[in-house]
Amino acid sequence: MISPRVFALNWAILLPLIAWVGWGRTGFWAGLGLFAAGLLIWTLFEYAMHRYLFHLKVEWPAVKWFVFLIHGNHHDNPNDPMRDMMPLSVSLPVAALVWGACLMLLGGPGTWLFLGFILGYVVYDTVHYASHQWPMRGKLASALKRHHMRHHYVDEHGNYAISAIFWDRLFGSMVRSLKRP
Repeated sequence: MISPRVFALNWAILLPLIAWVGWGRTGFWAGLGLFAAGLLIWTLFEYAMHRYLFHLKVEWPAVKWFVFLIHGNHHDNPNDPMRDMMPLSVSLPVAALVWGACLMLLGGPGTWLFLGFILGYVVYDTVHYASHQWPMRGKLASALKRHHMRHHYVDEHGNYAISAIFWDRLFGSMVRSLKRP
């Protein structure tokens, strides 16, 4: 559980620090390309994690408990503001592993790939929180909220994307109906 203020403060400090670490590790255009690639990779990662891990159906009690802990409890109480964002105890170690993988793959320029990825995560968690807690007016904001609310209240076996709903269209998991199946 995490409050939105702690989340915002944490990432308001960490994102500029990550950019500072990456500064000068590559040229402008290469860095921008790696950053954009990181954002795109995040959106696919977000979709895959939500679809295949967060909604994993297994019979092993320990794995069932783990899946419930990381996501099932959110479905049990979707409007609990303390369960709408990933706790730092999960997001920071995962972020460290991803950053390490980016550095192993690309060396210093991998920081720009990671920065795009982790900014994508911050946008995702913010959009997810907002979808549950804020009115979300405007064409894009209301479309994102409507998309996610259909996942919770119409069919949890679809609309897995939060911040990049085009993946649900591409992979055929878009929930268009307002009626439960």
